[in-house]
Amino acid sequence: MSKVLILGAGLAGCEAALILAKHNINVELIEMKPKKFTPAHHNPNFAELVCSNSLKSIGIETATGLLKEEMKLLGSVTIEAANHTRVPAGNALAVNREHFSQYITKQIKEHPKIQIHTKEQVNLPATDYCIVATGPLTTPTLSNEIEELFGEENFKFFDAASPIVTSESLDTSKIYFAARYNKGEADYLNCPLTETEYNDFQNALINAETASLHDFEVPNFFFGCMPIEAMAKKGHQTLRFGPLKPVGIRNPQTNENAYAIVQLRKEDCNGNLFNLVGFQTNLKWSEQKRVFGLIPGLKNAEFVRYGVMHRNTFINSPKILDAYFRTKIRPTLFFAGQITGVEGYLESAASGIVAGLNLMKIIQRKRLVPLPQTTMIGALAKYISSETKDFQPMNSNMGILPPLKMNIKSKKEKYMALSNRAIKDLTNWDKECCHFNFTQK
Repeated sequence: MSKVLILGAGLAGCEAALILAKHNINVELIEMKPKKFTPAHHNPNFAELVCSNSLKSIGIETATGLLKEEMKLLGSVTIEAANHTRVPAGNALAVNREHFSQYITKQIKEHPKIQIHTKEQVNLPATDYCIVATGPLTTPTLSNEIEELFGEENFKFFDAASPIVTSESLDTSKIYFAARYNKGEADYLNCPLTETEYNDFQNALINAETASLHDFEVPNFFFGCMPIEAMAKKGHQTLRFGPLKPVGIRNPQTNENAYAIVQLRKEDCNGNLFNLVGFQTNLKWSEQKRVFGLIPGLKNAEFVRYGVMHRNTFINSPKILDAYFRTKIRPTLFFAGQITGVEGYLESAASGIVAGLNLMKIIQRKRLVPLPQTTMIGALAKYISSETKDFQPMNSNMGILPPLKMNIKSKKEKYMALSNRAIKDLTNWDKECCHFNFTQK
């Protein structure tokens, strides 16, 4: 009987493992936690969320909303777990990260077709069927093995996690709940800054002392996870067009607009903890307390977790992988997750779904049919497998989808049309090419 070896129990590895197991394929899942942790991981459970507890917008007319819907149609355990462990976050899907990881870990451990091995994998196995989903912090020994096999150097970029503060330590007289453009529930706490306060904060931020990067190489930041201090150094007004954007938010008591706004998002259902949205950082911990204390409402904030930096690595996927996430030199060896150059929780999980589905079809001797490029998952698969001179990580976004045949001026209507087309094409692809029952246990 066929057996699949999966390296890594992050979002991608868990998605792939459950898809294969639910279709009667034996899986051996290798994960080094809790015997060994990467610099960014601390939770012994699988599918740990590191940077944020948010899976972004739920609106079907948005890229992440469309991606969620596609993943749901394909039986994603990530979406299932998120819906079971959701915390209030307005028009976004945010989760209690501890409960989220516990939910997925339970599914993995209780499935009779999945056998778990707790150890560090130091080489690429010679087994016929394998999915490498070791993430952006793949250990140096395995990274070297991958580099040696493909003859390509891994690209490197830096990622960072935002600080978390307790709600009881916030000065509620200076902050307020409000949703941007009044969309969704007012689940975000907003810290308004005057022009003077913004100038003082921006100046302190760019002059603050950062933590040593130790063995990290020269930083090559991916903008989606750029540290707040690196963003501030790009220009005096950069933050006001980024994480401190004040557009669409008014003080519900005074009806006034702020010069800039820092938003805090709930980390748990009870609202005991909040993270600073977009405040990934590499500042020293003492500097984080000092500089972020300049933000109105955060003067006496209690930090339960300071922001941290960690190294991310990814392979040159266009030279190594095809649109099925399998390697070109060894068709039964697949890669999935952020190591492939997809960037983001959902994107990583979705790549695990694709890898699992396609390896399943190879084992079952079925014809491989690529996902429609009109779908967000299909477009991401095309992106990571298309030749380019300078391959960089990619989030889901409407810009990677093929254009519509008709011209629609309204952006919202255009995005809705792109989403409707994607869902229709994915449904037809599933019916015509797969005939899978993804909901079976």
